[in-house]
Amino acid sequence: MSSAAPVDYLLHLADNALVLGQRNAEWCGHGPVLEEDIALANISLDLIGQSRLLYQHAAALMGGGATEDTLAYFRDARHFRNFTLLELPHHGPLAGTASADRDYATTIVRNFFYSSYMLLLWDALQASKDAQLAAIAGKSSKENRYHLRHARDWLLRLGDGTDESHARTQSAVDHLFPYTQEFWSQSRAQSEAVSMGAGADTRLLREAWDHQVGEAMAEATLRLPRPGGYVPQGQEGFHSEHLGYLLAEMQGLARQHPGAQW
Repeated sequence: MSSAAPVDYLLHLADNALVLGQRNAEWCGHGPVLEEDIALANISLDLIGQSRLLYQHAAALMGGGATEDTLAYFRDARHFRNFTLLELPHHGPLAGTASADRDYATTIVRNFFYSSYMLLLWDALQASKDAQLAAIAGKSSKENRYHLRHARDWLLRLGDGTDESHARTQSAVDHLFPYTQEFWSQSRAQSEAVSMGAGADTRLLREAWDHQVGEAMAEATLRLPRPGGYVPQGQEGFHSEHLGYLLAEMQGLARQHPGAQW
């Protein structure tokens, strides 16, 4: 029996990294200060680098001419397996309605929730029976520690800052926290990966995540809403309307010039 992780599980991990990398890259040239412009660009490059390694692994298992580029640029939204949280725009509930508006607190809160989760998941996946996935997890874990440190530092600065920064950050927490419930819902691909010893049961990570997040929220003088309500199903291919727009922008050039060499 092959020890390689199921392709859909690898695509879930890869799509998460690619979609959030694309979202964070939207701050390039728009960061609140130059240092943050560069920091988010570097985080985006890390995430897209992680997605490349995972897509390459998935493509090798799929065969049939699949490549990292076909998986990133020539799949429609219905075939992406990323968490819904990661495809949401940067608009916070207290931001304006214009499409160009970006709310930095929304970006920071999302990055904090996700990097807190991935710190635990990458560490767990280093024990995967899929040797290539375990190696990718080892590399990605080091990068993720910086992502978490960056997001946590800004969470504290904004949450325990001015009245406005606190209000925006609390609003972002209230808006985004319900989407994190998808972290703990096991997809078919995840169940298969866990049964093979190639994946990690994320439900076993929840207690550590709750503690890690709760500790930071208290220090930032922020409160977490109670979990509950609808659980998004992005990892099963059911997405918000926002993913289609994100992919149209990201995939447009490749689809207009398929097979182009640069």
